[in-house]
Formats: sequence, structure tokens, C-alpha cells
Amino acid sequence: MKKFLILILICFIQNIFSQHKEVKKSQDDLRDNLKNYKKEEIILDENHIYNTAGLEILPSFPGGTFKFHQFISKKYKKPNKQPSLQGKIFATFVIEKNGTLNDIKIVYDIGFGTGDELLRVLKLSPKWKPGKQNNKEVRTLYSLVFYLPK
Repeated sequence: MKKFLILILICFIQNIFSQHKEVKKSQDDLRDNLKNYKKEEIILDENHIYNTAGLEILPSFPGGTFKFHQFISKKYKKPNKQPSLQGKIFATFVIEKNGTLNDIKIVYDIGFGTGDELLRVLKLSPKWKPGKQNNKEVRTLYSLVFYLPK
């Protein structure tokens, strides 16, 4: 019985000392956190690739997206083996700080060399206006869906 009482006493003392927490007396003022957030210095990674969804100023082709699709349609040549081929080609590329296209990848194509032809055309693209974040030009990942012309 003594051993059991000593065990209970040890558990009770351990429970008291192990649950010591400092209780916060005042509520957290979220407005103060917002003020501190605006004052904090934001450090940008020079080589970070941003998504277009979070940028302040999006990258743009000279003349706009309509001119970009016109450029691709003019330069793109359908394969001779399948002139009636139709479908979509998905590609991604990085628009660098100087406006050049880099790391061009064909994510999905419909075969017969359609992806290779789009890759060739994208390499011919003139320089873009790069995207901006915090008034600095940044590298931006751009996704493209190209519909084969009829």
C-alpha cells in the first residue's frame, strides 16, 4: 500500500510541475502585426521563379497576348504527314529578367512532331516585358495552351 501511495504522489507532483505554462495576459492586436509586416524588409531571391498568379505586374509579349498568338500561328508549320491534325499543345517556359524565354518545355503534345515545332517557334520569340514584384524585374513561369490551326 505504501508503494502505491508513493507512486500516486510521484505522478501527482510530476503532473503539477510538467504543466507549467505562462498565460498571456493581453489579447494579440492583429493591427500591430500588420504594421510590423509592412515595415519589414522583404528579401527577394534573385533566381526565384515566380508564378504569374502572385505577381504585381505580369509579363507581356510586345503588342499583347493577341499578338503573341498571331506570332505563333504565323510561324507554326503543321506536319506534312497529318495536315488535318487538330488538338492542343501544352507548354511552359520561364521569362527571364531580360525578357528572353528560357527552359521551354512541352508538357503535352499530340504527336507527329507538333511539340518540337512549337518549341522551335517559341525559341524564335522576341523579348518580352518581364514581370515585376516589389518594383523589381523577376523570373516568371508562363504556361501556354496552343490550339493547332485548321
